Amino acid sequence: MSDKVKAHLAVLFANIFFGINYISIKLIVPSKLSPPALNMCRVVGSSLFFWILYLLKPSKPGILKKDIPRFVTCAVLGVFLNQSLFVKGLSLTSSIHASLLSLVTPILIIFIAAWLLKERITLLKIAGVAAGIAGAVILIVMKDMSHTATNIVLGDVLVILNAIAYAFYLVLVRPLMQVYSPVHVIRWVFTIGMIFMVPFCWHDFTTTQWQHFTTANWFCLFFVVSGATFFAYLFNIYGIAVIGASATGAYIYTQPVFAALIAIAFTGETYDWIKLFAAVLIFSGVYMVNYKPALTQ
Repeated sequence: MSDKVKAHLAVLFANIFFGINYISIKLIVPSKLSPPALNMCRVVGSSLFFWILYLLKPSKPGILKKDIPRFVTCAVLGVFLNQSLFVKGLSLTSSIHASLLSLVTPILIIFIAAWLLKERITLLKIAGVAAGIAGAVILIVMKDMSHTATNIVLGDVLVILNAIAYAFYLVLVRPLMQVYSPVHVIRWVFTIGMIFMVPFCWHDFTTTQWQHFTTANWFCLFFVVSGATFFAYLFNIYGIAVIGASATGAYIYTQPVFAALIAIAFTGETYDWIKLFAAVLIFSGVYMVNYKPALTQ
C-alpha cells in the first residue's frame, strides 16, 4: 500500500471519527455529563495523549518567546472557545444541524484570510459565502421534527460561533506550522488551552455522577477523547504531510454524511427536503469559495 493511499485512508477515518463524534456527544451530553465536564475530559485527556506521544518520540520541547502570544491566541480560539461553543451548541441542537453548520468554517476562512492575510476575494467567493449563509439561516429557522433538539436556534448559533472561532484559529495557526512540526503545534495548543479550560470546567467535572455511567457511556466518552480528538487530529496531520492541506480539507464534506447516517440509525433524527436544500446551499457555497479555475496554456 502506497503512502498516498495510507494518507487518504487516514484522513477518511479521521472524518468518520468526526462524524461519529456528533452522535457520541449527543448520547452522553447533557444526560450524563454537562458540556463543561465533557470539555474537561476531552482537553485534559487529549493533552495527556499528546505528551505521551512526545515521550515516545521526543523532539524539541519548547516554543520561541516571540511565538507565545500567537500560541495563546490559537489555544483560546482553537481549543477553549471552539470546544466550549461546539459541545454546548451540539447539546441544544441536532447532530445533523451541527454537522452541516460545521461546513461554514471553510467559507469563513476565505474572508478571515482576506482580512488578516490580505488574500484576494472574487465575486464567485462572495456568491459562495452568500449561499453558505443562506443554508445556515434555513437550518436555524426551521423546526426540528425529530425532537432531539431542546433549543435549536441557540444551539445552531453557538455552533456557528464555534465555526467562526475555529476559522480564525486555522488562519492564525498557519505561520506556526511553518516554523514547528504540526504535532508540536497541536501539543502546545492543547496544553495551553487546557490551562484556560480547567478553571471553567472543574466544578462540573468534580460534581459529575460517575457512578451512574454505563459501559456504553464510558465507551462514548473514551471515543470522544481518543478517537474523535487525539487520533483524528493525528490522522489529519499525517494526511496534510503526505497529500497536502487541500486534499485533506476536502474530506470535511464527508462529515455531515457520516453524521446523518449514524444519527438517523441511532438517535431517530430525520433528514427531510428542507435540510437537503440547506445542505445543497452550504455545499455549493463551500465549492464556490474554494474554486480555482484551471490555468490555460
